[in-house]
Parts: sequence; C-alpha cells; structure tokens
Amino acid sequence: MPQTVFLLEDDADIAKLVTLHLQGAGYEVRAFTSAADVVPEAQKSSPAVFLLDIMVPGGGGLDVCRRLRSNPHLSTVPIIFLTALATEADRVQGLELGADDYITKPFSTRELMARVKAVLRRFERPETPETIRFGDIEIDGGAMLLKVRGLAVTTTATEFRLLDYLARHPGRVFSRDQLLDAVWGDARFVTPRSVDVYVRRIREKIEDDAEDPRYLKTMRGAGYRFERG
Repeated sequence: MPQTVFLLEDDADIAKLVTLHLQGAGYEVRAFTSAADVVPEAQKSSPAVFLLDIMVPGGGGLDVCRRLRSNPHLSTVPIIFLTALATEADRVQGLELGADDYITKPFSTRELMARVKAVLRRFERPETPETIRFGDIEIDGGAMLLKVRGLAVTTTATEFRLLDYLARHPGRVFSRDQLLDAVWGDARFVTPRSVDVYVRRIREKIEDDAEDPRYLKTMRGAGYRFERG
C-alpha cells in the first residue's frame, strides 16, 4: 500500500506542484487548504507524514502541530513544516513544538522529496532491536517505545532515535556535529542549535529535573554524554 501524505497548503500552485511530485514518487496525497479539517481527517486514516504550511486559515500549521502532538493516536506521526517563515527563531519554535523537519520557501522539489524520505527513514525499526533498561527508564528499540516509571511516554521518531543512540553509547561524549551525522545523516537542514532543542525535549520526558539532569549531561564546549546512572 502506498504511504499517504497529508498536505496543508493554501497556495494552489504550491499544493499542485508538491502533490504532483509526491504522487510521482508513489505517495498518495490528501491536500487541505484549511487547518480545521486536518486532525479530524487524520483520525479516520492516519497518514505516514504531515506537510504543514504555518500561515493558513483555520488556525495554521503551528496549531495543527500542537493538536497532533497532544493526540495519542497521531502524536508519533512525523511532521514537516513547509513555510516562508525562515528565521532561526521560527525554526526553533517549530522544532520545540515537535516537528521533525522545517523546510523554508522557496524550495526545490528535489530537496523536498529527499527530506520526506529522510524523515520516514527515521521511523524504520533498527535491524537488531534491543531493550535498554536503566533506573526508571525503558527504551524498546523494536517497538520504538519509551517508558518512564512504567508509563509509556510519547516521543517523535527523531527524539526516540536520538535518545536511543545516546543510551546505546553510555559514557561517550558526542559533539553536536557527531549527533547530526548519526541521527540525521545527510539531512543537513538541522543546525547544532536544533540538536539542543531535541535534547531539551528529551530531558523533559526522562529526567526528574530537566534543569539538573541525571542521565543526559551537557559537557560544556564538547557536546553531550549519556549516563545510565
């Protein structure tokens, strides 16, 4: 079955262009011009990925992202923002809301397709899944499931892959560039500051005190180190 992409875009020309290229790559596309219908329709048939413009009628992409990340049935579906808002602050805000990628307009369709494929690859299960347990935390690589004190905690695919990678290399210090290479590969849309955003989100989910982390340590001037405690 072809994977379905939900596209929120009120510019008819852009929506047509994106749809054409996605369909040519074998995806099914459902296009929306208003934010109001995206979440209700996604609940009926969960898509493989969301492409969200930020400035659209009915709430906009940021509001849709918030609603998706708080919805237990849709919270893990990858989200890519497709927007003309191009500042570093805009990008950080999108990542902090839980987006997996942030593409600024104008963009090439070749770049868009590469980034959609890159985000979906992060959902692929590891070849040798293993469950890691330490303290009150359990990381199930096969199911891509995080549990804290016995309760399932929602993560995006990117958050999970970053946490899983760090936890499988306890005690080793990784620079931000090394983490970019390991988790994001050739998808060089992210910056070292983007890594900091994801680390902060992970700490909020696994640490008793995100400001004084027990597991995910900052090594000033070097990067990050994971300690299993």
